[in-house]
Amino acid sequence: VEGLNLCTSGSATSCEECLLIHPKCAWCSKEEFGSTKSITSRCDFLQNLIANGCAGAIENPSSSSSVVKNVPLSSKGSGQTHLDVTQITPQKVALNLRPGDRTSFRVQVRQVEDYPVDLYYLMDLSLSMNDDLDNIRNLGTKLAEEMRKLTSNFRLGFGSFVDKNISPFSYTAPRYQNNPCIGYKLFPSCVPSFGFRHLLSLTDKVDRFNEEVQKQKVSRNRDAPEGGFDAILQAAVCKEKIGWRKEASHLLVFTTDDVPHIALDGKLGGLVQPHDGQCHLNEANEYGASSQLDYPSLALLGEKLAENNIHLIFAVTKSHYVLYKNFTALIPGTTVEILHKDSKNIIELIVKAYNSIRSKVELTVWDSPEDIGLTFTATCQDGLSYPGLRKCGDLKIGDTVSFEVAVEARSCPTEDTSHAFTIKPAGFRDTLEVAVTYDCLCGCTGRAAPASGKCSGNGTYACGLCECDAGYLGARCECEEGASGDMHHAMCREAEGKPLCSGRGECSCNQCLCYESEFGNIYGPFCECDDFSCARYKGILCSGHGECHCGECKCHAGYIGDNCNCSTETDGCVSSDGQMCSGRGTCVCGKCQCTEPGAFGETCEKCPTCPGVCSTKRDCIECKLFNSGRLADNQTCQKHCKDEIITTVDVLETDDPNAILCAYPVNNCVMKFTYLELASGKSNLTVLKEPACSSAPSAVTIVLAVIGSVVLIGIILLGLWKLLVTIHDRREFDRFQSERSRARYEMASNPLYRKPISTHNIEFTFNKLNKSYNGTVD
Repeated sequence: VEGLNLCTSGSATSCEECLLIHPKCAWCSKEEFGSTKSITSRCDFLQNLIANGCAGAIENPSSSSSVVKNVPLSSKGSGQTHLDVTQITPQKVALNLRPGDRTSFRVQVRQVEDYPVDLYYLMDLSLSMNDDLDNIRNLGTKLAEEMRKLTSNFRLGFGSFVDKNISPFSYTAPRYQNNPCIGYKLFPSCVPSFGFRHLLSLTDKVDRFNEEVQKQKVSRNRDAPEGGFDAILQAAVCKEKIGWRKEASHLLVFTTDDVPHIALDGKLGGLVQPHDGQCHLNEANEYGASSQLDYPSLALLGEKLAENNIHLIFAVTKSHYVLYKNFTALIPGTTVEILHKDSKNIIELIVKAYNSIRSKVELTVWDSPEDIGLTFTATCQDGLSYPGLRKCGDLKIGDTVSFEVAVEARSCPTEDTSHAFTIKPAGFRDTLEVAVTYDCLCGCTGRAAPASGKCSGNGTYACGLCECDAGYLGARCECEEGASGDMHHAMCREAEGKPLCSGRGECSCNQCLCYESEFGNIYGPFCECDDFSCARYKGILCSGHGECHCGECKCHAGYIGDNCNCSTETDGCVSSDGQMCSGRGTCVCGKCQCTEPGAFGETCEKCPTCPGVCSTKRDCIECKLFNSGRLADNQTCQKHCKDEIITTVDVLETDDPNAILCAYPVNNCVMKFTYLELASGKSNLTVLKEPACSSAPSAVTIVLAVIGSVVLIGIILLGLWKLLVTIHDRREFDRFQSERSRARYEMASNPLYRKPISTHNIEFTFNKLNKSYNGTVD
């Protein structure tokens, strides 16, 4: 095998050490293998050992899996007996693991038709739920009718809660003991506060449910939060009193219109003892430890609900939807639906939640050992494989999905140790038990020969090597400690002229005894190797992802480079939408290098200036605020939108130059939001509480608007015409005035008038009396 060879490092001095180096390393137990001065290692890749003449004497165990119990999947749930219904196969698997060597097995899951259902209705009876109580008085009959369309075996139970009857959670003054509503004008009479009260065990007689509901009256507590988590835990763990059946699907419907108290809130009332997760219902079926134990934590709730295969359905009002939606990410197998303020939609809500639960399958792992790694690959109804996923959605009743489960042991536990863990679909009673044993010992170790003649009688022969007794050295234990001489020095030089034992050891009995070093181990036939003279990254030898052998880093699987700082894995570069670096960069050494201008983030998922960013953020808004859109499934939404901070406002401010304004159509309206990247790496989305809608104008309005527009245009045109005519007339008059001022006659004379008398001057000359005269004649 070319390239880096982890097996031939020289650090493995026994078969067991060799097997731990790498799952592809094998050990040669043949007696005559190599020579005294040969650097041929007994620990090498299998093909190298065969090529060097060790066929037939190789120790190379591998991991394996075998199915112990495999009952076929059932197709129908209800019948004479339900305990034989099988929804997961196989039921038992045995694994034999060699550290680092991965093995796998396939699991199939099917939700059978007509599976029995137990539904426990847990109701908040605080004062604000009074109108809800009136609307569910006949809920049992109507709900049974709807549920029997889905299953022929349905049972219904009922319980209620308010809050701990201690201060400051409830009214505890003497005047409020029998009626905490005294002095409250809107509702002057109610029953005393209580923590949790189990009223009706699971039964198929739904009329009893209606009877119990009609008996109930509301109570009043002091603070807004309720003690619902106390009630959920008691309903989950008090299996006998509630009546949960092992062979049924368990639904716990939790209805409330306010937020819950959680762990540590009890300290306000002096309750410092954490909840113990046990059943504390007294003979009256009331929660008896309400005034002794603190409220349960989310982790404890999730644990007990999973242990008892209970699907929790939060039915809450719209104002608290986001809070309970966040709870579902912390409590596996939980869904949340919006409850109308008067609970009129409770039946549709329960049916919708039940169908949602039955439409998906998610595997959970219980009691997994720390030294075992599990990897899941889901194959859902579309036939495609989804590495890293252990859940399938959009399923129909009767659909079968499969999961490839890969198992790898990271190390060897102590001898004779075996482990077991359990795989189960969330909310199912069916389980798959996995038993694990470890293959950490070589077969040749069991054939060891003490005081063997092959070891000069001074050691134990095992797996082709001599393990010398104390005081003896040598490949065959032929020398005693302290023996030395020039005849043996030649065997301690790597080459002629080189120092004995590379100057880092003493020559004794044909072999080098390497010095100890405070920096690490010095080893090799000539002490030429060590495990501390390799390249470092940030001060860490081989970056912590490799082993130092003879000055060279031997990188672990998945890493390359001189100092093993470059990862070949691309999982860290896959964005939440499944693309490599969100399609905006390249994966280099396991990290994204963003090439798209403006892109940043671990997977280049942040890019305010990139096209399409508004549609990506829209998906998060729809799933987190409205539980709709393509990411509506809670786990998918939490995975894709974990870095989104969403706030709702009445008026959207758009004056921030760094914020991107986005909009998308919703039912003939427009939903607007702004998108801003924060310095913390999270995205701040500011969304309008309600879409911006414009009402369509009426026909009369349109006609009047058209007529008005025509009249207005006509008036404007007439005005323009009048203006133009006026301007023209003024110009003509001005010109006339100008011409008149330039005339050469007066206003009183007529230039065309001629007088009737005309005068002519005639020049003549005549003689009179011999005198000449010049003149004129008139």
